[in-house]
Amino acid sequence: MDGRQKGGFRLVHLLLIVPFIGTLWVPFYNRALPDLAGIPFFYWYQILWVALTALILFIVYVAEGRE
Repeated sequence: MDGRQKGGFRLVHLLLIVPFIGTLWVPFYNRALPDLAGIPFFYWYQILWVALTALILFIVYVAEGRE
């Protein structure tokens, strides 16, 4: 150990709020159009957030590893 304390708030942690805002605000994506390859917007929007959330978590993980 090098004596540095892990944990605490950092600005990169604010990225973790983005998926919550994007998926919990249901009136924004509660519609069928535009569709993507026959998949209604309601479904492909949520599937897109699964990939975006994984990307955001990776960014935060890498940023945490640099300490």
